[in-house]
Amino acid sequence: MIRLVLKYCFALTLLMSIPVAVEAQQANDSVLKEQVAKEMAPDSVAVDEDLQMDAVADSVAADEDLLAEEEESKGVYQTLKTKFIEGNAGFMSLVALALVLGLAFCIERIIYLTMSEINTKRFMGEVDKLIDSGDIEGAKELCRNTRGPVASVCYQGLVRIDEPTEEVERSVANYGSVMVANMEKGCSWITLFIAMAPSLGFLGTVIGMVMAFDQIQSAGDISPTIVAAGMKVALITTIFGIIVALILQLFYNYILTKIEHLTVEMEDAAITLMDSIVKYHDRNEAK
Repeated sequence: MIRLVLKYCFALTLLMSIPVAVEAQQANDSVLKEQVAKEMAPDSVAVDEDLQMDAVADSVAADEDLLAEEEESKGVYQTLKTKFIEGNAGFMSLVALALVLGLAFCIERIIYLTMSEINTKRFMGEVDKLIDSGDIEGAKELCRNTRGPVASVCYQGLVRIDEPTEEVERSVANYGSVMVANMEKGCSWITLFIAMAPSLGFLGTVIGMVMAFDQIQSAGDISPTIVAAGMKVALITTIFGIIVALILQLFYNYILTKIEHLTVEMEDAAITLMDSIVKYHDRNEAK
């Protein structure tokens, strides 16, 4: 009996001790977690501080790059302005005027030639269909309502469609020459400014050299400072003149390319038109 009582008391004590042990284990775990957190806290703080420092450094670097770009852009503009003033404002103004006028002619020619371009194949296909159907007035109306030298050449041929083929061909060829000259109108001014810009620069160089020698004569001594200043002014005008000539030359070559393209299209259109007119004459003679 006593043994049963002792066993019962031991089992009861064991059951009562299990929750206490669990609570003790949980307490120990919480303590360990707090210790680990305390140990890791300096590291996390250090990591956060490192991240903040990196972010600040990146923002500072970005601001410095932006300021450097702004200073560089301002520096280029300021440098050009300073060099323009140093290169004798009189001759530099003439070089700048040549650039402005040359670009004005270039832009005018580019706009004109661009507006003169059409879909030549589709246009000639419509004209050929109208001629085959005998609707000459409709073909003339189509040419009148279409811009560009191709339509003008075709209209000139259709106006004389009832004349002999040789006369029509001669008329188309002559009018094509007129349209080519019309497309090249103004190009002579561009070539003038291309030649004038470096010439003005060289003239400014010569005058700058003369002024430098005058300063040396007035000073009575060959000072490197005086010689360098005169040579600098003289060479700046030449540099700007050559730059202007190069810019205008690029635009001029582009214009010549467009003129050649339109000329080839006119020649192809003239050949197609003459073939259609010959067929038209043959049908009329057969009737």
